[in-house]
This record gives sequence, structure tokens and C-alpha cells, in this order.
Amino acid sequence: MARPRTPILSRPAIRLAALTLIDRDGLDGLSMRKLAQELDVQAASLYSHYRTKEELLTEVADEVTAHIDVSGFDGGDWREGLTVWARSYRDALAAHPHLLPVVSAGPGRREEALRRADAVHGGLVGAGWPPRYATMIGASTKYLIVGAATNSFARGFDDDVRVYRDRYPNLSQAHRLAEHAAEIDDASFELALSAFLDGLTDVFARVRVTPRD
Repeated sequence: MARPRTPILSRPAIRLAALTLIDRDGLDGLSMRKLAQELDVQAASLYSHYRTKEELLTEVADEVTAHIDVSGFDGGDWREGLTVWARSYRDALAAHPHLLPVVSAGPGRREEALRRADAVHGGLVGAGWPPRYATMIGASTKYLIVGAATNSFARGFDDDVRVYRDRYPNLSQAHRLAEHAAEIDDASFELALSAFLDGLTDVFARVRVTPRD
């Protein structure tokens, strides 16, 4: 009788299983014991690849955010750089919303996050923003992105018209918002981003640093 095959573990396979578990059960649903059950191995096998759950989460977050695009800064156009970065960052968070607390916690020592933060800051300063403003713009853009990716505004309304009809007449059509949630949420993000960039354009005209010859 053939002996049962022992699953072959690898770091990519563990990260994929962890992300699948997080997407399904939330961040609190991930434990090394539960992950081992999903992979049909003993928990001790996981620790030979990852010493702690935090180490695993760091690599999962890096993998999810690895394709966030900061190349828009390459041409020296700070508006283009922020637009490309913001859109791709939001897409990455929206694809795995349960991972948002890990991804948005700050770069810390995560290589991928530090690489992007360096590119964003350098792109802004290179375009003429003073370093202090570049730091604040990076933070402000992140606030906008994380807020947009946290949840759906449109799906926050009840689909029963009776909830609004009598007491909240100005929200009489709110029950229909969920039907167009994706469209409304995308358009709202684009509106906020555009207004934010327009406001920064006025600030830039006042504080721009002109390179010395």
C-alpha cells in the first residue's frame, strides 16, 4: 500500500493559502494552526518557513502591494505620479480589503513599502515640492486612498425604501444606491482625487522650489 504523500510546502504556497484564508475569514481568522489545517500539514512545518505570523503577514502584504505603480513620477509630472499611484494603490487595497490594516499601517521596515515611499517622496521633491510638503502630500494621499478602500459608501444604505420614505425625504432614493455601488464608489474616488490635485496645484504655485543653476 502506497504511503500518503506529504504536501510539498514553499513560501509562495504558504503566502497564497494565507491570503486566501484572510480574504475568506478576515485578518482575525488567520492563525498558523488554522493555516496548517488548510494546507493539510502540521503547524510546525510552517515555522520552518516563517518564524512568526507577523513575518508571514509582512510578505503577504508585500506581495499584494508589489504592483502598486509609482512609475508615473518618472517623467517629472507630480500630478501624473500621484494619480497613477493613488489609483493602483486603491485597486490593491480594494482587492483584499481584510488586509488593509497591515498594508496601511505604514512602511515600517517593509522593503516594498519603503521603495514606494522613497519613489513618491523623491518624485514630489524632484518636481519642485519642498520636502515638508512632499511628506504631507504623501500622507494626505494615503488618507484618501485608505478611506476609499475601507468600504463601499453606496452599499451602506438599506435597500428597503420604507426606511427613508417618511423620515428622511432627501434620501428617498438611497435604497437604489447599492444597484450602482461600483460606479458611485469609483466616481466618488475620482472626484475626491481630482479635487485634491486641483487644490494642490494652487498650493504648488505658491511654494514651488526652483532648482538653482
